Amino acid sequence: MLYISYSVYGCVSDYVLVWEIKSRRKRRARGKGRGEAEDEEELQAAQEESRSEKRKAQLARWRDRFIQNIQSAGLLLEKVHAKKTIHYLKLSAPWDVLVYYAEELCLRAPLQAQPHPDFNTSARVLQKLWVPNVMADFVPNRPVDYYTCAFRKSKMEKFLGSEDHQNYFSITQRHRIVYEILARTVYGKRKHAEVGAARLLNEGAFKAAFPLHEGPFELPDYEISPDQLNKRQILYHYWARWSKWYKYQPLDHIREYFGEKIALYFAWLGFYTAWLLPAAIVGTFVFVSGIMTMGSNTPAKEICESGGHYLMCPLCETCKPWNMSDICPMAQVGYLFDHPGTVFFSVFMSFWAVTFLEYWKQLSPESLDLSVMMYETGSSAGNIANISSSMVNLALILLMGQVYTALAEQLTKWEMHRTQTQYEDAFTFKVFIFQFVNFYSSPFYVAFFKGRFVGYPGHYGTLFGMRNEDCGPGGCLIELAEQLFIIMIGKQLINNVQEFVIPKVKAWRQKKALASVKKAQGGLEPQRWEQDYELVACEGLFDEYLEIVLQFGFITIFVAAFPLAPLFALLNNWAEVRLDAHKFVCEYRRPVAERAQNIGVWFIILEALSHVSVIVNAFLIAFTSDFLPRLLYRYKFNSDLHGYVNFTLAYAPPSYNYSSHGMCRYKAFRDENGSYTLVYWELLAVRLGFIIAFEHVVFSVLRVIDWMVPDVPESLELKVKRERYLAKQALADNQEALLVSDSFNPKAQRSYCRQ
Repeated sequence: MLYISYSVYGCVSDYVLVWEIKSRRKRRARGKGRGEAEDEEELQAAQEESRSEKRKAQLARWRDRFIQNIQSAGLLLEKVHAKKTIHYLKLSAPWDVLVYYAEELCLRAPLQAQPHPDFNTSARVLQKLWVPNVMADFVPNRPVDYYTCAFRKSKMEKFLGSEDHQNYFSITQRHRIVYEILARTVYGKRKHAEVGAARLLNEGAFKAAFPLHEGPFELPDYEISPDQLNKRQILYHYWARWSKWYKYQPLDHIREYFGEKIALYFAWLGFYTAWLLPAAIVGTFVFVSGIMTMGSNTPAKEICESGGHYLMCPLCETCKPWNMSDICPMAQVGYLFDHPGTVFFSVFMSFWAVTFLEYWKQLSPESLDLSVMMYETGSSAGNIANISSSMVNLALILLMGQVYTALAEQLTKWEMHRTQTQYEDAFTFKVFIFQFVNFYSSPFYVAFFKGRFVGYPGHYGTLFGMRNEDCGPGGCLIELAEQLFIIMIGKQLINNVQEFVIPKVKAWRQKKALASVKKAQGGLEPQRWEQDYELVACEGLFDEYLEIVLQFGFITIFVAAFPLAPLFALLNNWAEVRLDAHKFVCEYRRPVAERAQNIGVWFIILEALSHVSVIVNAFLIAFTSDFLPRLLYRYKFNSDLHGYVNFTLAYAPPSYNYSSHGMCRYKAFRDENGSYTLVYWELLAVRLGFIIAFEHVVFSVLRVIDWMVPDVPESLELKVKRERYLAKQALADNQEALLVSDSFNPKAQRSYCRQ
């Protein structure tokens, strides 16, 4: 080899690089009587093998130079191999390297321990009400929280624990420093961007690069004190198990083990799940109230008792006329999704969405920087056809989702962003736009376009010679509810099955591939780095965020048509938290801890969705629901809605020749000549007025909520001021006080770090 191997025996291994070298296959000896075809095949195989050997030699040179350079950067190395097939290189950063990069990366250094708050919001409320808090759980070895400032080598003695070189830097900080060294190290020509371990992983020079887990997650067979469990065992026993579904998440422990970025995701998911509870309760109440008041639905009674009184015009060119009474069951079920309670629920969810985001904006700095938050958190045939088409649509949506993600990744690469943050934000935005169109286009079509351009008997609208599609006999709203149910619930079930099955299948394939190596080792107990190599590489948080953000769109944008959406979202998220926790603790290799100020561009997307939902629900109530036509009829004609069905039906023009069945009816506000009646224009004015009033009232109240809820809570401001004061005392002079990194001004920190 081109490098000298240093042993890190007795030191903590911060990182592991893995590569495999497979033995060269023996070529067959040339025998007699071989044909020209076989000789040609042998020649092609030899040429391919030659190219493969050259590629392997190139990768080996890159790998050797890379290892030489990381050794020159100061890392300590220890090489381990298993039967000369799989090679492990354990890396460790000595004290001098840690100190140098801690200052360069502006890592946080402890100044003074701060007390933990005893209760979170829900715990305080339950305590005041004298209600036992079943969600509370004692989790051992809670990490100490500190007031901190940016690390400075010249002021080392001012920081707590600086004399303990072995334990001063946390494990996650050590991982971050080694990761930065690996990301900066050159292995080829810098002008060709031949830099970093990530590029070598893509090229195939290394099979894996990961920090080590801190021991097994399984609890020992013998009895052990909770304080003696390792950090991974604590996370598994008190967080990742299904029996802990109703307990608070141990966010302090998650942040200590996985870093701020992953802890922030679980804090946000738990907070969102907790806020879904009131939305689910109200939505379920609205749905149940629809069931309870179904008997008072006068229009449905009129439809069911009409018999052959209302002969309806055919819904397609080859269809026959039908009686309004045929859709009696659909009219009764449709009331569950179209009654005054759904209008109230739309307004409620508009306020809920923005209030949720305002309170998250306030609490996210606390959960990240000071860890003071813990949350857990015929008509029958047509109906079957609609459900079947929705299921086919779901399959196409999931298939196209993969295509759109790949397209967004390629487009973002072509843009050549300067920083990783810019790349991730651009990629996230593109994927969301593609997936927004992918998932929401069919509900938008059913809600606002289907049945709008049909025309009227004798003058039906056409597209490419085909009659425009009309809504089913039960109306478009019930079709929209069916679409939302199938797409949302189906997507959630498929995603959960994938999250449960795919990591296990990948881990099984990895273990199967390494079975021969383990067999060659005999009965030796596998080492920690060998066990971690059998795990699945962590795939990050992008898919997790995307799944929940799309769910947020379903429960806000079309909630007027599907009041049970928050309930299904709540049930899904209770499972989602445990599935994700189990993946990170038990099935994934340990990811590198990353710092984060917030959930990034996802918050901007959530804000956009919450505002879009107000507009969409206003149009949904105004143009798709029967709420406003019923309201107008109550005001002008009959408060009990008697005769409402006849009021909504028009007669086909006399020129529409259907003599064998007589004059038929269709749903519209037109006269016998097909022209719009005065009622149509009155109703249009009411609809437009409702939209303007709805969005003005909602947005005005939202501005008041935004003004009332401060972005930074007073308690956090006091802690930030306390941290600044301690930093000034420790660093002594004004210039060094600039090292204080304001948690709410990351630009200031970055500007100092560039100096």
